[in-house]
Amino acid sequence: MVKSSVTYVIFDVYGTVVDWRSSVIAEAQALGERKGIEGVDWEAFTDAWKAAYRPSMDEVNAGRRPWTTNDVLQRQRLDVIAGEFGLQGLSEADKDGLN
Repeated sequence: MVKSSVTYVIFDVYGTVVDWRSSVIAEAQALGERKGIEGVDWEAFTDAWKAAYRPSMDEVNAGRRPWTTNDVLQRQRLDVIAGEFGLQGLSEADKDGLN
């Protein structure tokens, strides 16, 4: 048997193994149903929210904003996306839960 110097093997499974999109669409739809929100394209909402990931990270990576967690970046972007999709009826707790 050959001894290997490999100590760790690391994989980024986000978006490959983890289906973030489908679960977020389902949760957003369920939240909309509970809140009586109609006429929202939840797939477009989810895609817009996801699209904000890279620009938010670019701001941090370029030093234009201080380091923060992905959860904080996503939650901040959710506030913007919710407004763009007319979801003013969501409480802070609703958005925290969706995030």
